[in-house]
Amino acid sequence: MDWTDDDIQRLRTLWAEGHSTAEIGRRMGVSKNAIVGKTHRLDLPGRPSPIRRSEAGAPRVTRPRRPPVPKLADMMPLRACRPLAIEPSAGFPTVRAEPRPLPAQRRLTGPVGTQPCCWPIGEPGKADFRFCVNLALVRRPYCEEHCGHAYKPLPAAGGHNPALADLR
Repeated sequence: MDWTDDDIQRLRTLWAEGHSTAEIGRRMGVSKNAIVGKTHRLDLPGRPSPIRRSEAGAPRVTRPRRPPVPKLADMMPLRACRPLAIEPSAGFPTVRAEPRPLPAQRRLTGPVGTQPCCWPIGEPGKADFRFCVNLALVRRPYCEEHCGHAYKPLPAAGGHNPALADLR
């Protein structure tokens, strides 16, 4: 909008009468944001916010802040991945995954650690969701079988896979 001298004078008059920026915008046929911008450029006197109403001199009443929501990584760190223990009396079938041998080309021989494998089995939120029951390899989140799925070796053209280097 091109602001003429008459428009500016009308804006100053409506502002001095105490109309809201939205009302001034409606009367002048422009947006509320155009009025806000022009009042700032004209350095018109500010007004208290209509949103933050408080008595003169009275302290503002504020709502207490909600505590921050914890991050999933803080609630369930990788070390805490444990197989889901479901009591048979809960009505869920007890299923225990048996380790299967891997094909020879994908066999990773590495020391077994003391932490359980964190490979998810099933769909999260479903009754049969659980984690693998095998022990994970040292410095890996998964057992030998699932490391074979997660860490694919590079093609046989003399490539080097740094993710597998410390397991050989």
